[in-house]
Amino acid sequence: MIKKLTLLAMVGALSSTTFTSTAIAAWTPVKPVEFVVMAGKGGGADKAVRLLQSIIAADNMAPVPFTPINKPGGSGAEALVHLKGRTGDDHTIMFTLNSFYTTPLRQPKLGVDIATFTPIARMAEDTFLLWVHSDRTDINNMADFAKAAKEKGKKWIMAGTGKNSEDNLLTDFLNKAYGLQMKYVPYKGGGKVAKELAGKNADSTVNNPSEQLGFYEAGTTKALASFTDKRLPLFPDAPTFKELGKDYVYYMQRTVVGAPGMSQEASDYYQDLFQKVFNSQKWQDYRTKKSLQGDLLQGDALMSYWLKERDVHEVMLKNMGAIK
Repeated sequence: MIKKLTLLAMVGALSSTTFTSTAIAAWTPVKPVEFVVMAGKGGGADKAVRLLQSIIAADNMAPVPFTPINKPGGSGAEALVHLKGRTGDDHTIMFTLNSFYTTPLRQPKLGVDIATFTPIARMAEDTFLLWVHSDRTDINNMADFAKAAKEKGKKWIMAGTGKNSEDNLLTDFLNKAYGLQMKYVPYKGGGKVAKELAGKNADSTVNNPSEQLGFYEAGTTKALASFTDKRLPLFPDAPTFKELGKDYVYYMQRTVVGAPGMSQEASDYYQDLFQKVFNSQKWQDYRTKKSLQGDLLQGDALMSYWLKERDVHEVMLKNMGAIK
């Protein structure tokens, strides 16, 4: 009888352990997930998040809704501080871009260290092109652009998203590479920037394809050159700056980030979820349509990518005089 009871106790303990392990492995969110967008409405990041949200919902990939919340203030400082304040929260994630590196470097008082955030999934690397209004019949290539911008000097307006952001870095490159004095004017969100060019309130932009595509397809704007390794299939007439003798390539991450201190179980859940989303036909079609590049990157590999890119952006900011 004693042996029988002991055996039953062992079986019971084993079953309890197995159940507990299964429960931990099967972690899922129990309330709506806050999906912070580190940019304004209508831009590339915002459009991507709303598509990601719709894929998760349409395909019943999660038991709770993912709710987009735009926090573009301070070139993403608002979003970074918000996520930092959610340390240990398993129900808050963020979609970020390269201001993820530049804003903490420019604003050290924020106390934000990107190495403390949880790396979930780089869903793509976005591309940049130089755009002008189609009514500028005198500008059809970079030689024309440089001539026109040089003649207008400081009155030439380059619209972009955020001070010392990705767009600002590219404007600084163009000014130095072509001997220009373009005035950089920041706006909240790539969608707003695209509208400024379409409405002729700006002379040029370096929008992502997803932000300018509608105006481009309508014949309102045109692309002159791309900051990519190779010409983009959607814009075959826009040469790369490498082709034009300027060895300059720049991409922007489109990445899902978790709050600092997120549990390993939650991190594993989100990595698995966004791997499924990445492999979905809807996301792959979107990547093709919007000229998005880059493979899926997760976990430790993503963290290594962040730290390397942070170093690269630190050098860029120092070269443009934004930081010491």
